[in-house]
Amino acid sequence: MHARVVAATVAAVLGTAALLSPGSDARAGGVGEPTVVAHRGASAYAPENTLASIDKAAQLGFSWVENDVQRTKDGELVVIHDDSLQRTTNVERVYPDRAPWKVKDFTAAEIARLDAGSWYSPAYAGTRVPTLEQYMRRVEHNHEKLLLEIKNPELYPGIEQQTLKLLGNEGWLDHKHLDRLIVQSFSADSIRTVHELKPAITTGYLGSPTVAQLHQYAGFTDLVNPSYGSLSKAYVAAVHAFDGPHGRPLEMFAWTVNDAATARKIAGYDVDGIITNRPDVVRAALASD
Repeated sequence: MHARVVAATVAAVLGTAALLSPGSDARAGGVGEPTVVAHRGASAYAPENTLASIDKAAQLGFSWVENDVQRTKDGELVVIHDDSLQRTTNVERVYPDRAPWKVKDFTAAEIARLDAGSWYSPAYAGTRVPTLEQYMRRVEHNHEKLLLEIKNPELYPGIEQQTLKLLGNEGWLDHKHLDRLIVQSFSADSIRTVHELKPAITTGYLGSPTVAQLHQYAGFTDLVNPSYGSLSKAYVAAVHAFDGPHGRPLEMFAWTVNDAATARKIAGYDVDGIITNRPDVVRAALASD
């Protein structure tokens, strides 16, 4: 939770940020390449947040996948990004009189009727919105690791407890699985709740706290995961200068990087992971350095 000695130099580092080389090809830590995470699965190649998308990630050789979790009207956890079903399903055709088609206003059975693949490609017609239980079982079958995002927790009171219960029922809170799971959210309160309920879980905050705020976040999150466009090499160094709740330096996964040039640039900032719709493109870019 406490900044290491290098934190004392953070202010000076930030003050001389212009002198740093953000395009550097070498990671400051000098240890390996960033972890590549398939965003909503390999979502450039299959419909996002579906079983097909994580199957595609596995076929491409990627072990880490990211997803989004929300809750239905009757309390089922489902994997979908938007709080509305409109963009990624045929809900307007199936339920034309129920605008604005919010996830929370439909039962799990109603959502199970929807086509979540045709919007992406006719080849994926009939693809369904998976429940979190179905999704976890496919991740396990594929021997993948999961960056799970609790989406819009303000809409779903108690979703942290419910998500953790399901993860526990599926065996994902056993010691042998804990290194395969990260739970993240844009809500600091939600991540704090996850940490308080299950301190052993690795947690991630989606956003860019100020350097002055980092000591507070280090009390309950292991990763600070910002948009790549908000990054500088100095900010990454500032994050790494703090130890998180498990006594390890805070890490950083940057999102969402989809081209080779940006992947090389962000890797040069010494980030620990890169979240991408095109994991094969990022992997090739990093390998070519």
